[in-house]
Amino acid sequence: MALKIEARRQISTRMLYLTPFIAVGATVVAGFFLFLALGVDPLDSLYYFFVSPVETLNGLAELGVKAAPLIMIAVGLALGYRANIWNIGAEGQLTVGAVCGGAVALAFWNDEGIYILPLMAFAGILGGAAYAAIPAFLKTRFNVNEILTSLMLTYVATLFLAVLVFGPLKDPEGYNFPQSRMFSDSAILPIILEETRLHLGFLVALAIAVAGWVLLSRSIIGFQIRTLGSAPAAARYAGFDRTRLTWFCLLLTGGLAGLAGTFEVAGPIGQLVPNISPGYGFTAIIVAFLGRLHPLGIIASGFLMALSYLGGENAQITVGLPQAVTGVFQGLLLFFLLASDFLVRYRVRSVKPLAEGV
Repeated sequence: MALKIEARRQISTRMLYLTPFIAVGATVVAGFFLFLALGVDPLDSLYYFFVSPVETLNGLAELGVKAAPLIMIAVGLALGYRANIWNIGAEGQLTVGAVCGGAVALAFWNDEGIYILPLMAFAGILGGAAYAAIPAFLKTRFNVNEILTSLMLTYVATLFLAVLVFGPLKDPEGYNFPQSRMFSDSAILPIILEETRLHLGFLVALAIAVAGWVLLSRSIIGFQIRTLGSAPAAARYAGFDRTRLTWFCLLLTGGLAGLAGTFEVAGPIGQLVPNISPGYGFTAIIVAFLGRLHPLGIIASGFLMALSYLGGENAQITVGLPQAVTGVFQGLLLFFLLASDFLVRYRVRSVKPLAEGV
């Protein structure tokens, strides 16, 4: 008896949109048995992971703080992925954007003015977009795989940040710690909810998601992106310029990742440090797919993945779970999502092998 994988003739749209919920449910069940194997009470652990972090106003505010960069980056990634343009290096673009925005804040360290934050945001967008331009150029000029180039450039950006905070941007009064000066008040994002860390970047992230939906569904370039991804032959026949769309999608993703990085250093962190992000650029890939590559769906999936960060930290403190449990949950969620999508699009059936000599 042999197994054969074959594509389904008709894909259920309803099941395609139900797969994220199936994946979340399967992840919770898998988490139950994971906690059981670790020797902790699974029900208590699930409570501390998924419920306890958002029982207070401050917890909900922290959820928004962590969801903001995920939503911003995932919207850009989703637009590219809809066109089969695969940027995997948003983490590096976030880092470069943070460096550029932070450099502006440090350049105006002795100054005060409302112009500083817009300059930082502009520098962060330019920095992230410029870094994404490297894989865009290599893809369009030499047909180099953008997955590999964007991913490898992430580690270059991380090392570049380390060189700066250990060297020219290190705080001269920081007792030799690898960090920059604390930014001035004019370089810090305003708080939108008193006595919490929820900052203006959260509202910007929501606005970007709405703008991404309008771009994708109500504009000519959005139509071109959708067509290029779903029917490349039709896109070529219609004369859509793949090179131009590749540049657009990669620069847009890089710019949004750079803005997210700037908002991280201008928000919760308040300075440049060696580790700006816990992996938002990579987690945003899961956010994009969990949101079905739809900008509005990304808002919900962004909150869910932000909860995984909060829940992991909370479970580490209250139950004594290892910090790696956050990554395990995110990996399980991606695995079950891909598995569900596979079963919706394909089916596995048994076939009888041909008799010998036939």
